[in-house]
Amino acid sequence: MTIHIADDSDLLAELAADVIAERLSSAGPDIGLAGGGTPRSTYRRLSHRDVKWATVTAWMTDERHVRPDHPDSNAGMAQRVLFDHVAGTLHAVSWRESADEAAHDYARRLAGFLPAGVHGPTPTTVVLGVGGDGHTASLFPGSAALAVTDRDFVATQVPRHGTRLTATLPLLSRARLTVFLVSGGHKAEIVATMLSGDSDLPAARVARAAPEVVWLLDRDAARLL
Repeated sequence: MTIHIADDSDLLAELAADVIAERLSSAGPDIGLAGGGTPRSTYRRLSHRDVKWATVTAWMTDERHVRPDHPDSNAGMAQRVLFDHVAGTLHAVSWRESADEAAHDYARRLAGFLPAGVHGPTPTTVVLGVGGDGHTASLFPGSAALAVTDRDFVATQVPRHGTRLTATLPLLSRARLTVFLVSGGHKAEIVATMLSGDSDLPAARVARAAPEVVWLLDRDAARLL
């Protein structure tokens, strides 16, 4: 596990863009992306990095059950701030009226372009956030999706957040590198909990299972470490 701390959120986004660009250039051109405000700032900066974008293939680690052109779509955000400006390919979740069908279709598509491993598709890199409740992707505490072991992408109902589609623990745990990107003082307590090693919250479970983890934090998020 490696931890990098930036002085503020802007410098965190710069650092994250550098880390992701280097990873895309050195390790492999596939990457799973997170939604959210901190990733948005990172992707905007990443669009100016020197990467062989024509070889890059990206996918979303989670998505809301909305069409890709909906304002709340994670893929729509990544498309607008990054992939509208570079030559890479972003695979959005295809719209289906049935969220279960959309998740099944996306899992099939992921298997078609992610590197193959002994236990299934093996992402080279995934970028994840951490919510104030310890969720990551759309794996929320207490969610039935956390118990799924035979699928890589599922639909899940999240109280107060509606229907989500998310990568499962098996898929995320197979990633060769997991980058957690966390900003803000309101995340400081949960970051300290995640890094204590004793937590069973979703983000901690992903971190423990990952072969290699990099935590990118701003000073406020790291203040209790």
